[in-house]
Amino acid sequence: MVMEVGKVKKLAARTLGVGVHRVKVMNAERAAEAITREDIRTMVKEKAIKLTPVVGTSRARARILAAKKKAGRRTGAGKRKGTKKVRQKKKRTWMVRVRAQRRKLRELNPTNYRQVYRMIKGGFFKSVKHLQEYVRKGGQ
Repeated sequence: MVMEVGKVKKLAARTLGVGVHRVKVMNAERAAEAITREDIRTMVKEKAIKLTPVVGTSRARARILAAKKKAGRRTGAGKRKGTKKVRQKKKRTWMVRVRAQRRKLRELNPTNYRQVYRMIKGGFFKSVKHLQEYVRKGGQ
């Protein structure tokens, strides 16, 4: 009895527990003679039927992309999903602003230092410029 190569491939795939596309028949005439699963196993040992290696998904492109993102690229307007407030938390924004104002206050060192320091903590000043203006005018 002679079997078609396609059917041999299907039988081999089922016997070896792999997909049909991984089965490669090297000797078609010899393979056509295979009828049982035992015949398939002997042919695999004789290298008349081979299995191609498993092909995975390449991570090369993902690594390149990750490196670009780490370098600060790909962050333009088209990549942004949330609003400015969502992307940077309120507390973080407040901390950055307050620290900058406190640094400036130490530089300026006005007579009413403590009072202005507390005003910074309370969120009175919008920016460093606002703080400077307030101190320059004498704190009214």
